[in-house]
Amino acid sequence: MTTQEVANNMVALWRQGKGAEVQETMYAVDAESIEPNANMFPIEMKGLEALKTKMMHFQGSIEEFHGMTISDPIVAGNFFALTWTVDATFKGRGKTIFEEVCVYEVKDDKIVLEQFFY
Repeated sequence: MTTQEVANNMVALWRQGKGAEVQETMYAVDAESIEPNANMFPIEMKGLEALKTKMMHFQGSIEEFHGMTISDPIVAGNFFALTWTVDATFKGRGKTIFEEVCVYEVKDDKIVLEQFFY
């Protein structure tokens, strides 16, 4: 599978609301995640189970979900990037439009790294 195919599949699944399926089927067991600061999550995490826990924590911080937008991916070599906008009411923070740039690395048909900029 090409990086473009991995990227397109990931975006399609997220747009269908199948985020858990993305992690289960598209991430390597030893995938890593890098966040820009430790206000929401640890800056660096490793392992699919840790990334699943992070997603559950993020979803649990949402009081009311209003919508999201995911751009089409831009691919270069083994990397792809996209923009992601989440419109939600977060517990203790109120309604927020959360925008980020997401960069992913693909090896052997699996996402091995995700890095977020917001």
